[in-house]
Amino acid sequence: MFPFEGSSYRGPAPRYEELRQCPQSVVKVPTAGGVDAWLVTRYEDVREAFADPRISRAAACGPHAPRVGGSMHTTPEMIISMDGAEHARLRKLVAGSFTVRRVEQMRPRVQQIVDELLDEMAEKGPTVDLVQQLCLPLPLTVIGELLGVPRQDLQTFERWARAFATVDDRAGGEASLEGLAKLSEYIVGLIAEKRANPTEDMLSELISARDEGDRLSEQELVTFGFTLIGAGFDTTANQLGNSVLALISDHRDQWDLLVEQPDRIPVAVEELLRHVNLFATDTTGFPRLATEDLELGGAEIKAGDAVVIALASANRDGAVFPDPDRLDVTRAHNPHISFGHGIHYCLGKTLGRIEMQVALAGLVRRFPDLRLAAAAEDLPWHTGEINHTLTSLPVTWGA
Repeated sequence: MFPFEGSSYRGPAPRYEELRQCPQSVVKVPTAGGVDAWLVTRYEDVREAFADPRISRAAACGPHAPRVGGSMHTTPEMIISMDGAEHARLRKLVAGSFTVRRVEQMRPRVQQIVDELLDEMAEKGPTVDLVQQLCLPLPLTVIGELLGVPRQDLQTFERWARAFATVDDRAGGEASLEGLAKLSEYIVGLIAEKRANPTEDMLSELISARDEGDRLSEQELVTFGFTLIGAGFDTTANQLGNSVLALISDHRDQWDLLVEQPDRIPVAVEELLRHVNLFATDTTGFPRLATEDLELGGAEIKAGDAVVIALASANRDGAVFPDPDRLDVTRAHNPHISFGHGIHYCLGKTLGRIEMQVALAGLVRRFPDLRLAAAAEDLPWHTGEINHTLTSLPVTWGA
């Protein structure tokens, strides 16, 4: 039954290794949503599925689309729910704000935020909750400044974003919809304020973005705003916390290597993105539907069939990554697929990398003996979210 048991931040459920070894790696599985779905597990098949326009996100979005369990609520207006010309149009309008050169200009500000947070951490120490001290406030502050959200609104903003990130089965669907509604209402007001008084932030820029006379509609601005929040805040916060946990608890030798050789951190971040499992169901949380009959990985998929792409499984494929279950912060060749592939390749990938790099560099430099202040097995985790999400991460340092 999908989602499989055994998934954690340490890696995907063991069942995926078995499926990757099958002669036909794309297999049909029963799901918690009550429908059968084709599960894609191997790296090359995952890349092919991401790139195939016949395997559609748009077709899987909406009240009548089949549910597979463990998926996140989305609306047809969100860029992650679009395909084809509609998706291309919206992405073209916003892409200028996310070029590598443009986002790299934010690195000094990210560095300043990290320095301030680590100064506070040193003052509060020698024991703090790293989730509350760094992992949440860093991306929350960055995305808040990007959108021009007043600092006093950030904590409320966080609660709504957390609710939005709940999965849409059982009671989670109500929480997700409520969070979505509150975020939308807030962003509508924020857009009105930016129209009247534009400032130097991305939301003001998107309001005025044009391409050959085309521009973003009000609804597109709203939905892109809360998509940015989900992708730019929640995922980064969770990936950072889970990565630090993996390094100081499970792979201490790799942490010590980064303390000694901090210049390896950019490469280490790529390996952490590959190895540390962000997704609670080992998938992106966004099922797809086949719009035509097609063949994938030896499977004959029919139009209307549900397709689930196991991204975390692809990142552990031994055909691509030698010794795939080993965390190796010196891994040179690392074509991980953590930011997706194809038309839905993550727009915010550069910003996420910058935040991870700057935060880890600060931690290994200022707190080289950082360690857990509680047993790893006793750490609290949120349940019912699309990601593996730590409630708290108590750490300590010094004697």
